Amino acid sequence: MEDAQDMAEKLERYERFARGLRDELATTDQKLQTLKAQGKTKTATYRQLFANRFMLEEMVSRLDEAGL
Repeated sequence: MEDAQDMAEKLERYERFARGLRDELATTDQKLQTLKAQGKTKTATYRQLFANRFMLEEMVSRLDEAGL
């Protein structure tokens, strides 16, 4: 059974994880906007970032739905 300190540490790790996902989503969006402004929407980098954004949006959406 976990004690209060273990639970607090676990919560902190989880909060860092959630914050990291949201930060990564914001960074990915910015990179996509930059590439789009440069007319590079057909590049492999743009397409990979676009797919990553979709995955990150889904993960953040699930966090939001759970109220986290």
